[in-house]
Amino acid sequence: MSAPVYVVTDSTAGLTSLEVIRHQLTVVPLQVVIGGTSYDDGATSSEAVAEALKTFTPVSTSRPAPQTFADTYVACAEAGATSIISIHLSSDMSGTYEAAMIGAKESPVPVRVLDSRSIGMGLGFPVLAAAAAAAAGGDMDAVAEAARVQMAAVSSFFYVDTLEYLRRGGRINPAQALLGTALAVKPLLTITDGRIVPLEKVRTSSRAIARLADITVERAGTGEVSLAVHHLANPEKAQVLADGLAERLPAAGDISLREVGAVIGAHVGPGMLAIVVAPQP
Repeated sequence: MSAPVYVVTDSTAGLTSLEVIRHQLTVVPLQVVIGGTSYDDGATSSEAVAEALKTFTPVSTSRPAPQTFADTYVACAEAGATSIISIHLSSDMSGTYEAAMIGAKESPVPVRVLDSRSIGMGLGFPVLAAAAAAAAGGDMDAVAEAARVQMAAVSSFFYVDTLEYLRRGGRINPAQALLGTALAVKPLLTITDGRIVPLEKVRTSSRAIARLADITVERAGTGEVSLAVHHLANPEKAQVLADGLAERLPAAGDISLREVGAVIGAHVGPGMLAIVVAPQP
C-alpha cells in the first residue's frame, strides 16, 4: 500500500528511474532550452547540452510553472495522498521552490514545501530519507523532519574546468569567474546556505581532483556515510574518483556514480566533477 504522505521533488535531484519507482516518488521536471527549443529535463541528454555549450549554441533553463505543481499535487491526492512533502533545489539557484509554494495553494490536501538549499544528490539524499520515513508510516511532520535532518548533514563539493558557464547562468559572481580565468586556476566550489561559493583554488586539474577526494574523506569521517559522484561528460575521471573513494572510505558502501541532468549541466559545463557527502544518522 502506498504511504499516505507522498513525496514530490524535481528533476535536479538526480535520482534514477529505478529509485523513483521503488520509493514511489513524484518528480516534476525543470526545462532546458537549447537553440530555442525547450525540453523537459531528462527528455534530452546531458551529452547534447555539453555539445551545445562547446559550440556556443544558446542554452538556458527555466523552472516549472506553478500550475504544473498544482496539477501534480491534485494527481497525488487522487492517487491516495493525504498530505504531501515537496522538496526542491535551492531557492537561491532557481524559482522552482517559489513555483511549488504557489502551486501548493491549490492543492486539495496539505502540502509542505521544503527548500533543500542544495541540488543534485544534495537534494536527492534528503528526498530518499523522506521517502523512507513515509514508507515506514511516518506522518507529515516525521517525513519533513527526516528530510531536514539529512539536509543539515549533507555537503557538496565540486570541480569545474572553467567558471564561465556558472558566470553565464548568474550562479557565481562575475568577478570571481574573471579572477579564476586570469590566474588559470582550477576552482573547487561548495554549496553554502544554498549558494555556490568558491572553496579553494588549485593550479592543475589533477591536483584539483585529488584535493576533491581529500576534502570528501575529511568530511565523511569514520561513520556510516552515503556518497554520490556526479559528472558531466567526464565518466572516466568520475569512475577513477569513485574507485579511489571506495578504497579510502569502506564505511561508504556502494558509491553512486551519476551524470548530472541537462539542467544542471547547462550551468556547470563539460568536465564537471562533484561529490555529495551524506553522513547517516
